[in-house]
Amino acid sequence: MEHTKLQGLCLVIYSLIMLNGKTVLGGSQKPNEAYMVDLTILESAVSKGAVCLDGSPPAYYYDKGHGEGANNWIIYFRGGEWCYSVTDCLDRTKTERGSSKLAPKQRSLYGMLSNNKIVNPDFYNWNRVMVIYCDGSSFTGDVEEVDPATNLHFRGARIFLALIDHFLAKGMKDAKNVILTGGSAGGLPALIHCDRFRSLVPNSARVKCLADGSYFLHDRKNKDMTFMETVNEGLINLHQSAKMLPSSCTSKMKPSLCLFPQYFQEGIKTPFFIVNSMFDTFQINKTFPGYYDDLFKNTCSASLVKNLQDFKQEFLSALPKQSHSSSRGMFIDSCLIHAHITSGVGWNGFSVNNKTIAQAFSDWYFDRSPVQLIDKPDLPQNCYKFPAITNFCT
Repeated sequence: MEHTKLQGLCLVIYSLIMLNGKTVLGGSQKPNEAYMVDLTILESAVSKGAVCLDGSPPAYYYDKGHGEGANNWIIYFRGGEWCYSVTDCLDRTKTERGSSKLAPKQRSLYGMLSNNKIVNPDFYNWNRVMVIYCDGSSFTGDVEEVDPATNLHFRGARIFLALIDHFLAKGMKDAKNVILTGGSAGGLPALIHCDRFRSLVPNSARVKCLADGSYFLHDRKNKDMTFMETVNEGLINLHQSAKMLPSSCTSKMKPSLCLFPQYFQEGIKTPFFIVNSMFDTFQINKTFPGYYDDLFKNTCSASLVKNLQDFKQEFLSALPKQSHSSSRGMFIDSCLIHAHITSGVGWNGFSVNNKTIAQAFSDWYFDRSPVQLIDKPDLPQNCYKFPAITNFCT
């Protein structure tokens, strides 16, 4: 997401934690155990019209599975907001968020994508894929025409399908276990395309979806058009995303609302799991501009406290109904953070009811037990356990 002051601070904190290798990771993974994975450019996708905003091929980072994990796959889609105007999309073509030409040639994989058995015991030896996000539409766009004046391509949905075809040919057609996942704007396709993905993977495979920091809330109390409503209207109009959204939702309400998980989640037939903070920093920043400064200064006014508590209640009420069903899992913490699973700190550091995300998701995915964990605090918590962090409004 965008580089706000809060997120910049969080990145600094995260870096300090990784450098120290203490506390949250319990000293089990040292920073020098990180490894680099090469970028793969999928040139064959161009003939299918599956290209980034600038017309370059899609790309991904891939670490091959081995041993008992050789026939298991994780497909992870990177996030990075959206572009919902021609100007925004043109700006993105100058970065890896719009062009695979600008993606790093190598990238380190952490958390759920780590190859470290201690940090990631259930998935370390699986085939692990990280897809770059270069279409600006959460992989939903599909416009045939290309404006010669801008050379912008709105083909996110084609990228999704071309990549899945490629991974099936690469061995996923023989998979025993498969997880479709992503973070932030990259987690939305893990929900939107969840059933579509299930239909493409062999019936014999266990297939489930995981969305991290992607449960974007429709603020129904706000009479003005909110940021997310503006984004969604832009995606529908510019990227022509409507046709890729669940028909179970678009048949009942306008397509722009069907980019909010709360409105299409009931129609998803494939089991899915939600990882999210009830005080997600991206959503808090967009809903209450400027409040992050107050949070970190501990100048928590009565209006700030009330707005945070109201936001929490509205967020919780929009989640899938809690039950003992194994088709809906969730891990909802109270950390002031956005997205969790591709950092060691989030994946096996944060906990709810003494269970980390890694433990909770594994129990749910492998059908060991239903998992619907929701934290209790009324206000954001200091989940980093690092001296530089305040206690927020506590």
